[in-house]
Amino acid sequence: SRYARRRPPVYGRGMAARIRILVVDDHSVVRAGLKLLLEQAGDLEPVGEAASGREAVFEARRLEPDVILLDLVMPDGGGLDVLPTLVHEHPNMQVVVLSMEDDPSYVRQAFDGGAAGYILKEAADTDVVTAIRTVAAGSRYVDPTLGARLVAAEARAAKRAAEDPLSNREHEVLRLLALGYTNGEIAEELFISVKTVHSHLDRIRGKIGLRRRPDLIRFALEHGLL
Repeated sequence: SRYARRRPPVYGRGMAARIRILVVDDHSVVRAGLKLLLEQAGDLEPVGEAASGREAVFEARRLEPDVILLDLVMPDGGGLDVLPTLVHEHPNMQVVVLSMEDDPSYVRQAFDGGAAGYILKEAADTDVVTAIRTVAAGSRYVDPTLGARLVAAEARAAKRAAEDPLSNREHEVLRLLALGYTNGEIAEELFISVKTVHSHLDRIRGKIGLRRRPDLIRFALEHGLL
């Protein structure tokens, strides 16, 4: 699953279960405020900070934190750029994206990239702490104000998928056909055989129930392929 949970941090016998956190944001004031907030929580321990995606990768390797608070928009590699690397190199580490972006598409990209949590920078201090504790325990966390938007976005995506059953490759073939490409030109453009182009076109016609070229072009227009 794209929302698969990873194991929570494991602490040695007799050790206090303090959650070690790396704070990543390109604004020093934000980093300082977050570190102060974490220190006051009692069970949270800020162990380092980074001002860019590249620094985040380096510091994660050096410090091995339990959780990373990761900004999305930064110089020298944003959060979404380095997220897959962080998750791949540290499978037991959790990532909470802390961002000003409230568009559901960013939330989906973050979770697809391996994030365990997503919270807005405008959230209350207690929400930030709750998010960290939640992902450290092995669960996901989404900013409460984004919940309804995510549900609505998923519903819209499901409706579009039902109305347009074509795969990405079939979209490419149909787009080129609508632009006037011959089957041979489509094959050359997509580095596939002409026989494969014919197979794609047969599946396209079968899925959408349209066979005439003008109807296929109209379908492409209506679904934004051109």
